[in-house]
Amino acid sequence: MIRFDPSSPVNLLADRFWEAILEQSPTTATMYGDERYDDRLEDPSALGRARARELAETTLRAALAIEAHDQPLEDRITLDMVRVVCELQIEQDDQRIDLLRPVDQMGGPQTLLPTVATFQAADTPERLERFLARLHAYPAYLAANIELLQEGITTGLTAPRIVTERTIAQLERLLKTSAQDSVVVRMAKVGSEADRARVLAVVQDEVIPADAAFLEALRGAYLAASRRDPGLWSAPNGDALYRTQIRAWTTLALEPADLHRIGLEELEQIEAERKVIARAQGFDDDTVAYRAHLAADPANTPQSAEELLGRAREDIERALALAPGYFGTLPRGGCEVRAVEEYKEKDSPFAYYFPPTTDGSRPGIYYANTYDLSSRSYSKLASTTYHEAVPGHHFQIAMEMENERLSTFRRLGSRLVGGAYVEGWGLYSERLADEMGLFRNEAERFGMLDAMAWRAARLVVDTGLHALRWPRQRSIDFLRGAGLSETDAVIETDRYICWPGQALTYKVGQREIERLRAELEARDGSSFDVRAFHDAVLGHGSLSLATLARELPTWVAAPA
Repeated sequence: MIRFDPSSPVNLLADRFWEAILEQSPTTATMYGDERYDDRLEDPSALGRARARELAETTLRAALAIEAHDQPLEDRITLDMVRVVCELQIEQDDQRIDLLRPVDQMGGPQTLLPTVATFQAADTPERLERFLARLHAYPAYLAANIELLQEGITTGLTAPRIVTERTIAQLERLLKTSAQDSVVVRMAKVGSEADRARVLAVVQDEVIPADAAFLEALRGAYLAASRRDPGLWSAPNGDALYRTQIRAWTTLALEPADLHRIGLEELEQIEAERKVIARAQGFDDDTVAYRAHLAADPANTPQSAEELLGRAREDIERALALAPGYFGTLPRGGCEVRAVEEYKEKDSPFAYYFPPTTDGSRPGIYYANTYDLSSRSYSKLASTTYHEAVPGHHFQIAMEMENERLSTFRRLGSRLVGGAYVEGWGLYSERLADEMGLFRNEAERFGMLDAMAWRAARLVVDTGLHALRWPRQRSIDFLRGAGLSETDAVIETDRYICWPGQALTYKVGQREIERLRAELEARDGSSFDVRAFHDAVLGHGSLSLATLARELPTWVAAPA
């Protein structure tokens, strides 16, 4: 086994780059358990943007000066990942995509402190002072974001109106909550109630007024200037912006029209599979009727939030028990199940995963959304759990972070351009769960196929919204036709509007992993080792899809 050499020129460059990224993105460092920058927030001002630009340019020059062909395998991959991160950051900076980031119901500035409070330790005097310093920095942070709103109005690069409206509604919900009951105060990981009182004072005197000022800026001229059409095409230089976002999320130069066509073709294939199940369950070919039957079945609907969370925990344990038959290497870290926080559950997807800390002090966290419980079903929960937790994101991300053969940048930072790999693995894991026999019944298998259809539909609606000029309602209707509930179709559509290109990562990545597996199965025949294949796919951390396709066949040796 080739050992990791931290002193190689490539790894030294990657380490310097990652260290600078953490310093410029201090809350990212906090999420990974790095406490060095716990007293500060990101700088979205012109000065902060200039510093990020300089880092990308100087790092790219250094990367291009190293001859890739002379490097060992992992160093070649590292060099490639550094280059891709820097090139995409520079291109997006040229396009001023940062002007859209302050208005985001999924991860905008208003979500930052509630998220950080959930994870940042403030249980010693030193940690408490850092946490308080971070709270004190919040008004300046939001003031810089307000400046971006004003610049967006001037340039015409504003968020779609529905995104602005959702962000406003989220802030209104936050501000309706008293300071004492706010997420920041309640979730602050302090050592005493006296310390919590200090947090409360800062929230009341500084954080809430800053949120109110941000809300006022959004409600005023910005809302009036927000784009009426939801797609990125309607922004200045919108077609070019969308193509860049496709590359940023998938690392591939893909044509919107091709992605749209692939989505439609996949939907047709998936519907044929769903009809087989509906027919076997006595509904002929009527998949809509069978889905309605599942939605009305009390046994398919959790009766409480804790019941839903308990089922997710049980599914994770079942998957872990069977995993050794499909993986040679398993993650050391555990996976905890939590409910999505109340303040953002109305805007959040059905579920998502949060990585563990690098020191093992916090496990990976699978968040399940318990909002509108009557719309949540066990037939949907199963495939979602296998995607987000085991053997999906938790396996991929936890093993990446635990991989001692990779540099810190490769274990943590390469996800900056590995979105299609990460989400592709998650979606691949849903089909793998079927192969592992994890679905309890045909209802759960039907739910898995609905989930597949949903991701195929994402190719259609993301390109439809952002390139083909679809109105918002057409996306909602299309997703409902693909099997989503009204609640999920609305939330998901607005998520795609907010994050152009992100929805493409799932199917694009899954198709590439499945294509590579099929090629190796054809090459190796009965000697194909699925455990070796999975270990190879997960054994090098997050990758660009082009790198995965180029290198994977050499990692899975052909039988002698």
